[in-house]
Amino acid sequence: MTAQPDHPARPGAAVAPPMRTLAELREALSTWAFPGDRAEFERELDGIDLDDLSAVRELAQAYRHRILLRYDSQAMTALARPTDDVEAELRQKLGGSSR
Repeated sequence: MTAQPDHPARPGAAVAPPMRTLAELREALSTWAFPGDRAEFERELDGIDLDDLSAVRELAQAYRHRILLRYDSQAMTALARPTDDVEAELRQKLGGSSR
């Protein structure tokens, strides 16, 4: 069986950078992540026992997810919404109840 290329989740969506190794993840964090993510990743990785593979995997997955958010225009739009807008939408969905 051959490896299949990464395909965008939606037509027109950008293909995320490769992040299959720590070196690729570091490169992606340096190029595509939110400011400070690479340094934060390194600090957290330094604090993990590398024999704890579950912890290393969880950390890598969390930072891969952050990069994938940058590739999803709907996610970035949702992150940019003002708090007041989100609160108003929640109030409307909850039947107009107030604080």
